[in-house]
Amino acid sequence: MKIFRLLLIALFVVSASAADILGKWKATAAGPDGSMEIEFNFKNAGDKITGTSTSPMGEAPITDVKVEGDKVSFIVDVGDFKIMHKGTISGDEMKLKVDIGDQTMEMTARRAGS
Repeated sequence: MKIFRLLLIALFVVSASAADILGKWKATAAGPDGSMEIEFNFKNAGDKITGTSTSPMGEAPITDVKVEGDKVSFIVDVGDFKIMHKGTISGDEMKLKVDIGDQTMEMTARRAGS
């Protein structure tokens, strides 16, 4: 019984230390025609996290979401190519490096409503 309790406590500590990515986040990204608003919406899908990204170019699925401590990574699947996002979460702010082909840009997303 003690082992079971210790496992539950360990699971709680690991869960509590992982950053909370669920919900809506809004970012502004610099584009060739000026800045554009991007919204990320992360949700639980069984034992994994998925979501959607919405921009002036439309909606695209978010896949391969990984959250380890304050580190986060995910892919936005835009038709023929995938946009890799890597960064950190601190409270209601997510700082991201975004790889689009051979270009890298930085953006900061903030939890919607913050």
